[in-house]
Amino acid sequence: MPSSLFVGAGMPSPPFASGGRQRRGRMRRGGEDEGEATSVLNAYEIDEDNFNVMDYGATSDDLTDDSQAFLEAWNDACGASVESSRVYVPAEKTFVVLSHHFSWPLLCFYNQFPRRIMAPESPSSWDGGDASQWLGFKNVNGLKVDGFGLIDGQGKAWWDQSCRYHPQLALKFVSCNESSVGNMKFTNSAQTHILVRGCNSFSIDNVMIESPGNSPNTDGIHIQSSQDVVITNSKIASGDDCISIGDHISNIEIQNVECGPGHGISIGSLGRGGNYVQVENIRVTDAVFNGTTNGARIKTWQVGRGYVRDVTFQNLVFNYVQNPIIIDQNYCNVRNACKEQLETGVQISNVIYKEVLGTSTTEIAININCSRSVPCFGISMESIQLLSADVGKEVTANCSNAYGQEVDGSCSLSFGLINSSSIYLIICKINVSLLYYYRKIAFTIQMNIMN
Repeated sequence: MPSSLFVGAGMPSPPFASGGRQRRGRMRRGGEDEGEATSVLNAYEIDEDNFNVMDYGATSDDLTDDSQAFLEAWNDACGASVESSRVYVPAEKTFVVLSHHFSWPLLCFYNQFPRRIMAPESPSSWDGGDASQWLGFKNVNGLKVDGFGLIDGQGKAWWDQSCRYHPQLALKFVSCNESSVGNMKFTNSAQTHILVRGCNSFSIDNVMIESPGNSPNTDGIHIQSSQDVVITNSKIASGDDCISIGDHISNIEIQNVECGPGHGISIGSLGRGGNYVQVENIRVTDAVFNGTTNGARIKTWQVGRGYVRDVTFQNLVFNYVQNPIIIDQNYCNVRNACKEQLETGVQISNVIYKEVLGTSTTEIAININCSRSVPCFGISMESIQLLSADVGKEVTANCSNAYGQEVDGSCSLSFGLINSSSIYLIICKINVSLLYYYRKIAFTIQMNIMN
């Protein structure tokens, strides 16, 4: 049974969205008895697909917990016998909602968010509750979250204390297939803003994510164990990766995204527990990085196994980025603390960097640091134009244990592979062009999010 949920500012309100209709015998806020409420419901059967949280007792006074109203509206929408139902949260209102996990099998659901839904400001509000998440959707197929609204995690109080006590997620989607998020703004999550896990055919379009660059572990979007995920036309500022791609991933398309501040767009880290990594068919195109600590990054732990393959980074612009291009097969969360592993490693292959330009704030603009035991191969670079952000300085490249091909003269790669006593010695020389020119990117990020 398809159903839908609207929550959104700036969108037309459904009939009686101001709270005039009640659901399933609930008393009207004006105090009518149950019989009157039933007659009102019958009179407005034409609006049976809309479930307004105001009809369930939501106060929208910025103080009162409105969680129960949201949960009851959700349950009624899920149980409705109509072809398509929606939970509606009115525009121009602010609702305080505690941690909730919304689930319903095989449900098509549309959610148009209001001007503002906010988490409790004080960490003490979570005492006795589940601090691992805030809002979660599980086993909901055909879910659509939309509406030119704001989800505010109010995370500052969490950032000021140990990370282990943070709610990890603002908005979590688990096993939600054929679903989408669009036209939304997210701010100040305690940690990750959006998690997509175990989902097939999931799209995120026209979202804005804003958290300070120094807010800990506030990834913009994290994808895990999912296939066929598309992220487009979005702007992300965070204290961690703008977009991070985890394990068991295939067919990810990221296009027309602006990142910064943040740690860039990262595949990984992967293989930390020695597990078998499976990541393939990742494409990042038409992306701009502004003042990020990294750009296009792949990072794996030495103890991992498996593969990362068929990855394309194309048409990227780096503005004052610390490490524009990185492949690190020797990733460690503490510098020089991880011992070299000579028998394991995640195989990284068939990675293309094409039409990349911009400025690096570090001397090493390209850093390919691959494993001696499982070297990278199939690394291709074409039309790489990088310049130091400091006028008069040069940028260099570092490359070890990798081989690939030169595509044209703008980035000259000379890869030599010598096999001696089963030890790979890779000689890689990259001449990064100093003839940097800035060309206007051939796309425009369309942000229709409210300010």
